[in-house]
Amino acid sequence: MDERLKTLHDKALSLPHQPGVYLMKDSSGKVIYVGKAKSLKNRVTTYFGSQDKHTTKVRKMVSNVKDFDYIVVQSEFEALLLECSLIKQYMPKYNILLKDDKGYSYIKVTPPPWSRISAVKQKDDDNARYLGPYTGSGYVTNAVEQALKIYKLPTCSKEFPRDIGKSRPCLNYFINNCSAPCAGKISQAEYEEAVNSAIKFIQQGGAATKKELIAQMNEAAENLEFERAAKLRDRIAAIDRVGRSQRVVAQKVKNQDVIAASTAGEITCFAVLRFRDGNIVDTEHFFIETDEDMEYARAHFLLSYYQIRTDIPPIVTLDGEVEDIWLIKEWLKEKRGSLVRINIPVRGEQKELVEICRKNALEKLSQRIGRQSSEVSVLEELMQLIGLKKLPEYIEAYDISHTAGKNSVGAMVVFKNAKPYKSAYRRFVIKSFEGNDDYRSIAEVLTRRAGEYERCKGTENTFGVKPDIILIDGGIGQVHAAREALKNTPLSDVPVFGMVKDSRHRTRAMTDDGDEITIDSKRRVFSLISEIQNEVHRFAIEYHRKKSSSASKSLTLMEIEGVGKQRAKELIKAFKTIDKISKASVEELMSVKGISKAVAENIYNHFHKEKQDTEN
Repeated sequence: MDERLKTLHDKALSLPHQPGVYLMKDSSGKVIYVGKAKSLKNRVTTYFGSQDKHTTKVRKMVSNVKDFDYIVVQSEFEALLLECSLIKQYMPKYNILLKDDKGYSYIKVTPPPWSRISAVKQKDDDNARYLGPYTGSGYVTNAVEQALKIYKLPTCSKEFPRDIGKSRPCLNYFINNCSAPCAGKISQAEYEEAVNSAIKFIQQGGAATKKELIAQMNEAAENLEFERAAKLRDRIAAIDRVGRSQRVVAQKVKNQDVIAASTAGEITCFAVLRFRDGNIVDTEHFFIETDEDMEYARAHFLLSYYQIRTDIPPIVTLDGEVEDIWLIKEWLKEKRGSLVRINIPVRGEQKELVEICRKNALEKLSQRIGRQSSEVSVLEELMQLIGLKKLPEYIEAYDISHTAGKNSVGAMVVFKNAKPYKSAYRRFVIKSFEGNDDYRSIAEVLTRRAGEYERCKGTENTFGVKPDIILIDGGIGQVHAAREALKNTPLSDVPVFGMVKDSRHRTRAMTDDGDEITIDSKRRVFSLISEIQNEVHRFAIEYHRKKSSSASKSLTLMEIEGVGKQRAKELIKAFKTIDKISKASVEELMSVKGISKAVAENIYNHFHKEKQDTEN
């Protein structure tokens, strides 16, 4: 442990066993990370001990810590509240901070008479009225489109009163989507009343507006104002039509946010679908850089997302578990002023909503990292199927090939982002024993692989890349042999699974500790694992055949006086085939490493003697 870490560790040991918040600072005194703890001493000391168990992001953060401060509070909940406040204040580099593609949006209402309503990205100094700001541009655009349609307000570029009476109404009037002020079909007073009603609809939502319109319609009917009642009835019907067109699925829950994530490497995309009155009113996407587990990421995303929002629904639906969920619930309850339920569905309509949201996140993430969504999707499916904590972007697979224990070889293939990464393929000759023992062969190959990783770590050599998962062509025996070989190595924490074949040598399942994981029902995962298994088997067989052929050639050459195993190997390396060696001159043979003139003449005479014998 270096002196800096030792000093920080000693300081952390003096912290109290009480809940609180800690602030990590760099050499300039800038706060780079804010965290909460149930016990300050227990939590902070973990940062400055062994760095091997930390994620990459935590190691980077700790490497920049020069000092830290702390604040003691009365409870974990107080620590959470203070953590949120300090993160908002300092915006620390290593905390999860939301980065989306959107700024604030506004609803613009031009001055009367003949006001126009539109969605805009920023305010202008033009005497217009602006509603907002809103954090979701999708919500603003949808709200304006709905309001214009319901209240039959124009969407064209004509100016009023300048263009009134100068042309016939356009198609929108005839399909009942516009009141046609251009043709004088509506008075200025009626138009302004429609604008004011549209603004009210945007501000209070469809359900409240509909309830108010029904009351007004009934009152107008009682007062025998049938024309006014009919107009209100049409607006109610328009609200219903818009609602039906916006509905994604038949929803029992009227107001909720649905949140799901997709991860590739250290980039995670969170998607949010916001439902109000059973309709989807906005979609948002946020990218965060984190290599923490998803329970931590979800918790801190919720804190960051709702920190800047006042519109918190009674239900938040998520795609997985949340760290410190009871604290998050208490915090949301305090923010909303009433109970907020966190829902993690496993089936049914709510699960479908989560899947829709997850696909949105996947699509946005794929665009961000420049990959096809199908690649990320199959890796996500594999990750969930076998219970990995991160996306298996870098997969190594191993197989052994031999003939009755002769010329045993091992093969390693790599799939990067679900595609073969051939420059990282490697081959191994089994050196530690001779004979037929796949378990010992796998153990030797994985031991050597771990050694190469330690030697090449931090270099451009692909052996220096740590795989996300290791696959072995075989069952539980091969898996145990691989895991045993990787114990006490830098690759000991890499998940190892076997690829099991059926009686016809086709991929059937995966295995870890004896339990088989069926994959044939997961078409994309099945196709990927089958491709990996076939590729590593092909690569192993191909290398074994080459070695067997080379061994046969070596045996032929070793019949010649003065040619041993090493010289035979050098001759094959130089000339490739026995035929080319037989046609080589003495001088050409002498150019090979280790071949003297006497040995070259023996080789030349051997082949030419055979030729002479044949001719005689």
